[in-house]
Amino acid sequence: MTGTFWRRLLAIIIKEAQQLRRDRLTFAMMFGVPIMQLLLFGYAIDTDPHHLPTAVITADDSTVTRTTLAALQSTGYMSFTHRPGSQAEASKLLQSGEVQFVVTIPSDFTRRLVRGERAQILIDADATDPLAAANPLAAAQPAIEQALARDLIGPLAALKSKPGRVELVIQRRYNPEGKARLNIVPGLLAVILTMTMVMMTALAVTRERERGTMENLLAMPVRPIEVMIGKILPYIAIGSVQVIVILVVSRVLFDVAIEGDPGLLGLGTALFITVNLAIGFTISTVTQNQLQAMQASVFILLPSILLSGFMFPFRGMPQWAQWLGEVLPATHFMRIVRGVMLKGAGISEVALELVALTLLLVIVSALAISRYRVTLD
Repeated sequence: MTGTFWRRLLAIIIKEAQQLRRDRLTFAMMFGVPIMQLLLFGYAIDTDPHHLPTAVITADDSTVTRTTLAALQSTGYMSFTHRPGSQAEASKLLQSGEVQFVVTIPSDFTRRLVRGERAQILIDADATDPLAAANPLAAAQPAIEQALARDLIGPLAALKSKPGRVELVIQRRYNPEGKARLNIVPGLLAVILTMTMVMMTALAVTRERERGTMENLLAMPVRPIEVMIGKILPYIAIGSVQVIVILVVSRVLFDVAIEGDPGLLGLGTALFITVNLAIGFTISTVTQNQLQAMQASVFILLPSILLSGFMFPFRGMPQWAQWLGEVLPATHFMRIVRGVMLKGAGISEVALELVALTLLLVIVSALAISRYRVTLD
């Protein structure tokens, strides 16, 4: 009796092992997802970003000014990458997201400091992501005080005893109160659309294959491109309704308004929805059932959450992770939605992101059509 039990149990184990061996995608997911999570959280995620691009405007070229700027750079948080000629140009850089900070030193900075008066430095910060701006701003004052203490020698040594020799005037642009929800809520739009659009399209096509209705569809006098467009268009309408609901809820419950052009936001959203639907269609051509399609969708959703700048500062990631992030549609749409909703960005500020989404749409659509023919011929 005991021997019979073990023989039956062994037969079931062998059968299940053979089933796993045939289902290579599921087997790969069992190891792929944990490895991906380990690598992303271990190497790519950093909540304390350094070397953030910073613009500098200085009207006072003196030793004290150079010491002050060197102190800010020595914190490791700021990297002086731009030297705009005016405040208007600096504001444009801040609005487009090319720089995280703008440091302005007025013409009377050294003169006021030598006279024993309080000298001011203006720092404009892109505070749409409060996490990225907090530590650099906190480290600025101590670094400046420590550096100036070394320069205040001789006749100026008496100034060392005066606390607060330099006053930092900080302007947290686009999110003065540092509310996390102003950064999270627009980002959720990208995450929700990625999750629903990719998964729904992938499941819709594999569902047809599981039910045996795909053969009936292929028997109709339609071309592959027509099948793809016909499958995608209804979900574009669904995605549009989702966007409207999310935007209304964001405005009513979280007081997150659209500062920029709603039409520009609509254009970026339409491109993003279409790209994700094309990705879902592509997934359906390499999977055999709905379980596999859902598993494959995780490989798109997980990096989109972790590498797009939604949860963690994008510039805090290592260079290789940023390169991977640039391939994700969510990264570019995140910049569009935050730029338009929070900064009032125009077409010139988000043009590169729109071009990137368009290019991704062309590439993914071509891949989906080619794979569709190969798979279903």
